[in-house]
Amino acid sequence: MTRGSSDFDRTLAFSDAAIQRLRVHRHAAYPRNYELWYTYATGYNSALNRAINEALEHGPGISESDLDLLYETYLSPLRLSERVDHVGTRIIEEIGEVNDALKVARGANSDYAKALESVMREAQSVDGAGGVVLGRLGELLLSATHAMINRTKALEERLSNSQSEMRKLHDTLEVIRAESLTDPLTGLANRKFLQGALDRALLDAEAQADRRAQFSVLLIDIDRFKTFNDSYGHLTGDQVLRLVALALKQNVKGNDLAARFGGEEFAIVLPDTGLQGAIAVAERIRRAVMTKDLVKRSTGEHLGRVTVSVGVAEWRRGDTGQTVIDRADRCMYVAKRSGRNLVIAETDPLFSDIDDAGEDAGAPQATFASAAR
Repeated sequence: MTRGSSDFDRTLAFSDAAIQRLRVHRHAAYPRNYELWYTYATGYNSALNRAINEALEHGPGISESDLDLLYETYLSPLRLSERVDHVGTRIIEEIGEVNDALKVARGANSDYAKALESVMREAQSVDGAGGVVLGRLGELLLSATHAMINRTKALEERLSNSQSEMRKLHDTLEVIRAESLTDPLTGLANRKFLQGALDRALLDAEAQADRRAQFSVLLIDIDRFKTFNDSYGHLTGDQVLRLVALALKQNVKGNDLAARFGGEEFAIVLPDTGLQGAIAVAERIRRAVMTKDLVKRSTGEHLGRVTVSVGVAEWRRGDTGQTVIDRADRCMYVAKRSGRNLVIAETDPLFSDIDDAGEDAGAPQATFASAAR
């Protein structure tokens, strides 16, 4: 059997095992859920396997919220980036400590060389063969000491250069990480960063035993965005996206996170914020966008005003990131269906009507796993 066919059979067996776990626990087949169970099947991540085995021993199964917690703790790309950053920082510190030790050693060697020079001067004053022997011995020791000093100095310089290069690499890693988590057009966090922030908010809320734990999510869609693109071109469409992004930046603060969710949709995670506070933020954003006059840069033509529809949902104990996003998305859909330029929360009667009647067949679903609308 060739190496290729062996790898094929082995990885296919891991894949089958992962899919079987998804079926048994009735987990949605999102890429991150599959990744977690595939990793479990391989056994390569012993910490993850121990955590899953303990959860299975002490409970009826693995819930979606358990899965989110396990992924965030053992597999999250954001956590990997943080660990790489931590290791890089520690290496720089270690090199600095070694360099400091070398400087101390070089200083000690210099003191030793001075002591030998003093001994040699004393030896030169001794008459006869003994003085000659002492003098030669002193010369040999002094020569070896100077050679050691030079080698230590060279090593010190090499370590100093390595430390400088490590700092540059560390800074480059910071830039790359920031770019990988930022939407280049709007400057907001991208979907990957949003998912990490949502996972952390879930963990923080679930960790609080009292019922006061809270956070909310806004989902924002630019009204009639396709019309702007079709009528005035993609450059103007990009200008609209940046205008809305600016309104979001100006109306979030502290630990709040504004992100581009995809296409003309944006999302905001509001930690430690209940539904009423989130509605107030959504209204400020809606009004801020509506008051901005869009001007075509190339011609100075006034193109009118941009509006947004906003859906607001609050975390409930037992929620996953996806269920919060789903409710915010359905609220946003109701806002658009009800005339646009509206904020609709999950307590709004308009949302309750559609929710009580069952999910509208025409309502799209916003998921982290699917492509943006």
